[in-house]
Amino acid sequence: MKSADKISGGVSTANEVVLQASTIILSIIILLALTITGYVYGTNPFTKLIFWAETTAFTILIFAIVRGLRITLREMHSRNRMAAGAVEARRHVEQLFHMSDMLQSALGYPDANAVLRATANELMAGFGGALYIFNNSGDRLDLSTTWDWPDETRPSATITPTQCWALKRGKSHLNEGEPGALCCEHHTTGFMVLEIPMMARGEVYGLLSIQAQGLNARDQLSTVAPIANAIAEGMSLALSNIALREKLRTQALRDPLTGLYNRRYMEDVLERYANLAERNGSPLSVIMIDLDHFKRLNDEHGHALGDAVLREVGGTLMGAIRPSDVACRYGGEELMVLLPDCSLAGAQAKAEIMRARIEGLSENHGFSITASFGVATTPESTDRCSDLLTNADAALYQAKQAGRNRVFVAPRRTNTKVHLVATTE
Repeated sequence: MKSADKISGGVSTANEVVLQASTIILSIIILLALTITGYVYGTNPFTKLIFWAETTAFTILIFAIVRGLRITLREMHSRNRMAAGAVEARRHVEQLFHMSDMLQSALGYPDANAVLRATANELMAGFGGALYIFNNSGDRLDLSTTWDWPDETRPSATITPTQCWALKRGKSHLNEGEPGALCCEHHTTGFMVLEIPMMARGEVYGLLSIQAQGLNARDQLSTVAPIANAIAEGMSLALSNIALREKLRTQALRDPLTGLYNRRYMEDVLERYANLAERNGSPLSVIMIDLDHFKRLNDEHGHALGDAVLREVGGTLMGAIRPSDVACRYGGEELMVLLPDCSLAGAQAKAEIMRARIEGLSENHGFSITASFGVATTPESTDRCSDLLTNADAALYQAKQAGRNRVFVAPRRTNTKVHLVATTE
């Protein structure tokens, strides 16, 4: 509609210019004709009539010139506004290209948030905003960043897709602060908020909210909506790339079945923890875990149930360790836990807690679920961190030989001989 109005206005202006130019040219021709007639015939009965005709033509000429100047000035102002609009549009495009370029270098959500805030301050000055991003499970959106949002009312910390009309419809939605207006369930503020779903490759990755206040809030949001949509589109692709990188990173570091870290990550972390322990003289413990009779469980109850048991055991280990500890799937039904700055006695106690919790899973399935544990610590079990896994694996073998479902600790280093410490059920 706006393009049609601009075309119609341009045609009308052109017609006015042609009409005024024609009037000026016709008036000049008439004046010249009357002047020539006066010179040729000199004084005659029509002299007075010619005089008034000349005066009228001259007046029309002056009027046409003045009106033509007004039209010219109006056209100049219109062209200046169009030129200013073109310059502003070019600035917007350049800023959007700059945003896209910066987002290519964003390593994670904090970097993307910083780029979004900087771009919003440039292109949407005076408007507050908020960005929501889906969590890992995809059941809710968490508030990632805000800018220029009124302090008296903060946006919701989390949003579920069922609470938001923009997410339900997959289209922009305007939450009005007026009574009776259709608003999202999470909208509790008294001002207008434009919400734009951020979609890329057919999936929704986030939600962009732009707020405005005042009597002309609707007009303000209508004006800024094209810029907000352009920013949302640019951010959507960046969020999808970040989510893909996070997914690939998780797949590269974690076992897909249990959610524990994989063996490759464990080897890297063990090397770092070992170097740190040697430098600081702090203990480093390793717990090796093997599920008892797991092959028989798969044969009798099926691999699907075996996978379910492995997942539950992985969750049990994660619930029993500290944030600094690392639990991983070493291979098959064999698991391992690294405990930095943990003594042999502390690691033994932790292993006993894990053993009891794994045994407690038997009640949920109606058959026996147990595990055997081997524990080793530097410097109590060995003075070399490279021998930790060997010592822990040897202790695990001893636990298996002793009847399973128990914790065995690697022999302590002594000046004479070593002895084996076992914790039974």
